[in-house]
Amino acid sequence: MTLSIPPLLQPTLDLLSAITPFASVSGQPEQQRALAQWLEDWIGRELHGMPVLAVSQQTAQNAPPLVHMRIDRQAQKTLVLYNMYDVMPAAPAGWEFPPFSGGISDWPGVGPVFVARGAENNKGPLAGMLMAVKTLCDAGELDVNLEIILEGEEEVGSGQLRRYLAQDPCPVSPAAAVFFPSLCEYGGGKPRVYLGFSGLSGGRLRVRGGAWGGPHAAIHASNSNWIANPLWRLIAALYAIAPAHDSGVLARQRVDEEANTLLRTLAEQFSIKDELRFRHSERLNVSGDTLACLQQLINGAVLNISEIRSDPLEARGVIPHSASAEFALRVPPGIDGEQLLAGIRQTLARPEFAGVELELDDSYPGHRFPFGSAGVNALLASYQAQDAVPQIWPWAPGCAPAYTFARVAPAFLLGGLGHGGNAHGVNEFVTLRGLQRFQQSVTDWIRFFHHEPSFSAPVEESAGALRQHPGKSSI
Repeated sequence: MTLSIPPLLQPTLDLLSAITPFASVSGQPEQQRALAQWLEDWIGRELHGMPVLAVSQQTAQNAPPLVHMRIDRQAQKTLVLYNMYDVMPAAPAGWEFPPFSGGISDWPGVGPVFVARGAENNKGPLAGMLMAVKTLCDAGELDVNLEIILEGEEEVGSGQLRRYLAQDPCPVSPAAAVFFPSLCEYGGGKPRVYLGFSGLSGGRLRVRGGAWGGPHAAIHASNSNWIANPLWRLIAALYAIAPAHDSGVLARQRVDEEANTLLRTLAEQFSIKDELRFRHSERLNVSGDTLACLQQLINGAVLNISEIRSDPLEARGVIPHSASAEFALRVPPGIDGEQLLAGIRQTLARPEFAGVELELDDSYPGHRFPFGSAGVNALLASYQAQDAVPQIWPWAPGCAPAYTFARVAPAFLLGGLGHGGNAHGVNEFVTLRGLQRFQQSVTDWIRFFHHEPSFSAPVEESAGALRQHPGKSSI
């Protein structure tokens, strides 16, 4: 297929095509290490960044290396660009192109797209972010110091990154803001700005046969009348922790007035119908008007179960000797995730759940910051510079390790124009137009950040002033 690609977008597609073949998923440390080294080399060569923590110095074989590069322009302002190079696993079934090769297609109603694992989340934005910095460097317009931090564990809790930033002294220079460039025109709709993020606790519940009952090895299912099945005990424990009728919601909090003010404005322009179409769903699991639905989206701590399995698998005629359920507990700012985990452990300590173990891989809390924080006006202006009207959310229902950067900067912003989709699913994609809009918005944000006016200025006034900056270029 021959498609017309804007000349200034081709280098970004070339970069994205170069990093796509790395199967940088959890459990493939060689692929993750190879991609980390490739990115470090590219940033050093193309952006003249200097490694703060060299990939070659990180010898832990079971942990994906961090990429931490510094571009020192001797400027008054410093900002941190954060991103991720890990992606979710992908089997080839159902994909238009092999997921770790990728390709360009033209979809009816969508237009030209790049299809590959990571195209939306988050190799596409990573490539666009790096090329945005290169655009500024090549034009001599990079007027801020940059700390570039790329991790390979975002999908599994960012454990190594959080430990790295917890060092004293912190290895990252103090900054005015942290920016996580991502495609935020979800479903091709209005771009979003999040003023906070939910926390994440990930792990599994596991039941093994033992003194409580259940076999130590798989046995014939004819014994089901008198020998316990670990899988049934697991199901009972899950129901006791989070009754199924509420889809795993463990706790809710009252939405404060500051957040409600933003939600009321958001509700006036938000389309539940469009959101359901984007989420490949037919109805919500909550009720009420748009404002009430938005409140319930962000105010609840929810236990999501992604996988339940037994050992052995595909053995219909046996009682398994063990069973497990993979979970992710998403907790909004304001709810104590540690307290929720303590409640789960208390439930599992009851006699009827003997043999059920909670295995926690990692955990971090939610975090929010004020609307007037550094970088917010610049982000709004970068949207409006391309005639996009932003939706401002008090915090995201999704998770990001925002809290771990709190000692580095007062704000952690996730943003960027651009339309992609099917993240974590089959035929993950980014539109070529969306990738171009994304790269321009990142370029604009970095430039606008340098000239950001007082945070007390009205948003429209601030955006207007930023758009008048004569140094603006386009890609």
